[in-house]
Amino acid sequence: MYMTVKQASEKWNISDRRVRILCSEGKIPGVTREGRSWLIPVDARKPDDGRFKIAESLLDIIDRKKVELDSRRPLTEGEAERLAEEFVVEYTYNSNAIEGNTLTLRETDMVLRGLTIDRKPLKDHMEAVGHKEAFDFVRELVKNQTPLSESIIKQIHYLVLADKKDDRGVYRRVPVRIMGAKNEPVQPYLIQPQMEQLLEAYRNSSEHIIPRLARFHIEFESIHPFIDGNGRVGRLLVNLELMKAGYPPIDIKFTDRIAYYNAFDKYHVKHDLNGMERLFAGYVNARLDNYLMMLEE
Repeated sequence: MYMTVKQASEKWNISDRRVRILCSEGKIPGVTREGRSWLIPVDARKPDDGRFKIAESLLDIIDRKKVELDSRRPLTEGEAERLAEEFVVEYTYNSNAIEGNTLTLRETDMVLRGLTIDRKPLKDHMEAVGHKEAFDFVRELVKNQTPLSESIIKQIHYLVLADKKDDRGVYRRVPVRIMGAKNEPVQPYLIQPQMEQLLEAYRNSSEHIIPRLARFHIEFESIHPFIDGNGRVGRLLVNLELMKAGYPPIDIKFTDRIAYYNAFDKYHVKHDLNGMERLFAGYVNARLDNYLMMLEE
């Protein structure tokens, strides 16, 4: 005789989510799975709760939630589309707004539906459409588990920079400065070798995916390989690698841009990765909660 996750949660006075985590971690003897549902022996005893370790890190919490999300996979096509649709408009709005795009969230949604906004520059329209197309391309790369490479980065940049046809998908050939930043991007002749070194270091790193991507993102933006679009491309690369590793994509909010900029400066001045790592981890944790909540619904 078996009971459902809901019945077990009521019997043990814990959440449905916690029961599923215990099932996926093998903490309940005799548990079995039928399709996407867990079946729990009616005489099973509530496992000891070992969740609350001293100084449990946010990365530990994220890993536990990812285990639960993995137990709900594979998602149906409808579930995957719903999650993507609810994300892409806000993500496109925020990532473009950080770089100075003037479209509001509602206007971004309208542009992505094929409408034109009066008194807004054509450039802003093209940036919205280009970012959406780049994210769609990233989702295809995730399906194929395509390895990160300079070629892939240039292809993503080609889609992002829809309004500057001569600069799309090519490394810059002139020096640049980032106004107000504590870091000066490398000279053009150093871009190629430093990009190769960055990708090699990323591939060989054994760090947890979040600090690993925080470091990669800062170093990528420090190289600043393109004449324009580096921020948008860099954030798309973070999401490409997060999704390939089974995590939800993140959306760094326009309202958090000061904390985001400060994280770069903290790294360049003090060699401290903590600011960017905490920012990424907070977003990943919230997105995992969002995914799990929608799947429960």
